[in-house]
Amino acid sequence: MTSTAQAPTPGAPTAHPDHLGHVIFIAAAAAMGGFLFGYDSSVINGAVEAIRDRYDIGSAALAQVIAIALIGCAIGAATAGRIADRIGRIRCMQIAAGLFTVSAVGSALPFALWDLALWRIIGGFAIGMASVIGPAYIAEVAPPAYRGRLGSFQQAAIVVGIAISQLVNWGLLNAAGGDQRGKLMGLEAWQVMLGVMVIPAVLYGLLSFAIPESPRFLVSVGKRERAKEILEEVEGKDVDFDARIAEIEHAMHREEKSSFKDLLGGSFFFKPIVWIGIGLSVFQQFVGINVAFYYSSTLWQSVGVDPTQSFFYSFTTSIINIIGTVIAMIFVDRIGRKPLALIGSAGMVVGLALEAWAFSSPLVDGKLPATQGWVALVAAHIFVLFFALSWGVVVWVFLGEMFPNRIRAAALGVAASAQWIANWAITASFPSLADWNLSGTYVIYAVFAALSIPFVLKFVKETKGKSLEEMG
Repeated sequence: MTSTAQAPTPGAPTAHPDHLGHVIFIAAAAAMGGFLFGYDSSVINGAVEAIRDRYDIGSAALAQVIAIALIGCAIGAATAGRIADRIGRIRCMQIAAGLFTVSAVGSALPFALWDLALWRIIGGFAIGMASVIGPAYIAEVAPPAYRGRLGSFQQAAIVVGIAISQLVNWGLLNAAGGDQRGKLMGLEAWQVMLGVMVIPAVLYGLLSFAIPESPRFLVSVGKRERAKEILEEVEGKDVDFDARIAEIEHAMHREEKSSFKDLLGGSFFFKPIVWIGIGLSVFQQFVGINVAFYYSSTLWQSVGVDPTQSFFYSFTTSIINIIGTVIAMIFVDRIGRKPLALIGSAGMVVGLALEAWAFSSPLVDGKLPATQGWVALVAAHIFVLFFALSWGVVVWVFLGEMFPNRIRAAALGVAASAQWIANWAITASFPSLADWNLSGTYVIYAVFAALSIPFVLKFVKETKGKSLEEMG
């Protein structure tokens, strides 16, 4: 699936103030998919230890249950574009909302470990769909003058979803007396945590009925008059709609359909620019960021923090994640993508190295010594902050801008797939690595953060201020 996201040109139509509120509502409704992306990705954090205990499984099996959702993510992301091009963006959102709902109910009421894994794959498929449909739909509906700011709704919604999931988990754990397997509403607390996602999933589905189809999709299926009506909704009446429709048709006709074979070349199978995109995706995950969102409660409990406090710390790191994301959104166009990535890498090295040092201390009465405990807590927040203000946002900006037009869609697909695979590798390996040596695990993540610095300096070119056409 492609979009008409282009840099605004002089005289490009903008939303009239009377219409801007409606446009913001449309973008926010579409970004609910991003909220569910973040919520579903991280809500499992509150259930990890309860699942281990209930099903009496080891770290390797537990990791597969946690990580298996990422398989669904990869499939959902790979197929969402084709689905949306066939049945429309709104129908695709409704399918994702339905899958989120089914996954939430199934995860809350599993018969056994195998069907819990199945429901997580289904939820992952919905995440993959939401990760593609939300940004594309917003780009296609938003007036050019507001496209960048409205497009940021997706990333903002993701980090808010992560934070809300941790806040809900913390509140439910307190309601269950601090026991993840404590009874709550006739279920165990962890089941309620996973089931609560039904609420935003249903809201997402309802909102999808309140927003219009993408004008681009309507033009693609010959519904020009309906496309004009929607353009009037979002851009006002002072627009030559025939010219706008012609502009969309012209853009669609001149787009090149890139394929996998277009990426081949160079000395190592892919073109060098494709390997750079893959490298960015892999480094983004190999610093261990998703350990902070999938396993942080388990991590803190493993060094003696009580469950209630561990859930609270998961929430506070999520708030730091939001703050860092806002900083990135403010500065990514001011100081550039590359400087921000380098600043973030340096900060992550410090945070991860401090965590490795703190976790190297032997436990005293099942707990870290006071000094090391505080260092570990502060360092975890430093790490999340520097990731969020840099690599969390910058990598997606780079991937959207760095590839030549003729291979952009296919190259972005390969890079995104590499990101899901790297995410799976980190998520699946952490419990076993932590059992082996928790401090050593963080040394590994710190090394990848350090290696990202020369990678960016040598291979990554700044894309700030350049048009997509300048990329080749």
